[in-house]
Amino acid sequence: MPHYERILLTGAAGRLGTVLRAGLAPLASKIRLAARKPIDDLRPNEEQAIFDLADMEATIAATEGCDAIVHFGGAAVESPWQTILDANIRGSYHIYEGARKHGAKRVVYASSVHAIGYHELEAHIGVDAPVRPDSLYGVSKNFVESLSRLYWDKFGIESACLRIFSSFPEPTDRRHLWSYLSFDDCVRLVEASLTAPRVGHTISFGISDNKVKAVDNSGANHLGYIPLDNSEPFRAKVESSTPIPDPKASATRYLGGFFCELGHPDDEPHQ
Repeated sequence: MPHYERILLTGAAGRLGTVLRAGLAPLASKIRLAARKPIDDLRPNEEQAIFDLADMEATIAATEGCDAIVHFGGAAVESPWQTILDANIRGSYHIYEGARKHGAKRVVYASSVHAIGYHELEAHIGVDAPVRPDSLYGVSKNFVESLSRLYWDKFGIESACLRIFSSFPEPTDRRHLWSYLSFDDCVRLVEASLTAPRVGHTISFGISDNKVKAVDNSGANHLGYIPLDNSEPFRAKVESSTPIPDPKASATRYLGGFFCELGHPDDEPHQ
């Protein structure tokens, strides 16, 4: 028996959204895929809603009939301020307003390591460490974490904010050897966040069971997330093909990696 009647998945055409489409299928009778362009390969348990998160009316309409929302949409990297404002800040507000108006019980939000990117690697922070964003993108994640806290305290909407580190098919640089989140573990984390008996307002790190433990995720143990993958199968390949990083460089010292070395995105044309 599915846990939910209908889950709204934003960012359904993105890298992680594509993975979650299949991974979340057993949890709901219907998965409503949200994207800015039509999705051609709908499966029998899928439907779609095509809109831009910056469009408040369309976003709120897409939440109707959904008892849970997996919010992975928005700008996925550092971007010009207007993009961050419209896609990540306004867009996420629209999602939470939709949840409030249409009675969604739980939101699983794709936050990011960049919400705490200026903590040093050896600090080994927990989920309750002060926020230290490394970019405007990181600031937008802090905003939504705070917004979701308000919507839990004031309106009773549960949220799991998942600070995802580096989720790719496999690690490609030495930082990824400690920050890697496999696609399968990403699905496990979202599934745990949707099925835990009580979430309230939870912040969790999204990271696999890597040999180097960069952070302490014990404050989110109540989600029941158990990572089964790690970066060790890729270590030899990565270490033989990438140089040893400068230990004094910001990209090496801080959790946020090269985001800590980026300038303001509006200072020059964004690539």
